[in-house]
Amino acid sequence: MYELIIAGGWLMLPLIVCSLIVIGVAGERFLALRPHRVVPAHLLGQVWNWVKQGEITEDKLRELRDSSPLGLLLATGLVNSQHGREIMKDSIDEAANQIIHELERFISILGTIAAITPLIGLLGTVIGMIKVFTAIMIEGTGNAGVLAGGISEALITTAAGLTVAIPALICNRFFERRIDSLVVVMEDQAIKLVDAVHGDRVLPGQESNGS
Repeated sequence: MYELIIAGGWLMLPLIVCSLIVIGVAGERFLALRPHRVVPAHLLGQVWNWVKQGEITEDKLRELRDSSPLGLLLATGLVNSQHGREIMKDSIDEAANQIIHELERFISILGTIAAITPLIGLLGTVIGMIKVFTAIMIEGTGNAGVLAGGISEALITTAAGLTVAIPALICNRFFERRIDSLVVVMEDQAIKLVDAVHGDRVLPGQESNGS
């Protein structure tokens, strides 16, 4: 591996840095975007129980905000629930925009790396071929070692650029899709809370408890 890096020339350094960034960002986002962390399964039911039992206090709201992105969304809605349905929905929409921005943190880096690393590899190819033609001009075609070295550098950087770009692109698409799915779930949960608070929807367990 070390020999390949040396043979690839100085352009291997930015490619290695990009690969480390991809690994770091992908690992961090994978942990941050786990569904049970972003949208806990039973959080809405727990919040509705607090509402029915009159247990919505500042401490409960603080706990809810800190629990998860969905908790922050629901807490924002509850804080504004007494100002009417539209104000509650508007506050949830504003909080959702901030949450989505936070969920998308670092994702653009993966897309950028997926775009630039093939170009870095292509630059290495061009530089390698320039060395080949320079060697031909100076020494003719008899020095096979010099020619092979230039071609090797060209091929190594191209392969390295694609090796970094392909996983970066896959991770970028994967996390974008996961964020879309999580946002849909959060919006659905928030709408259910809005409807339940304003009497337009019966949440699971609400009807049986009220009868």
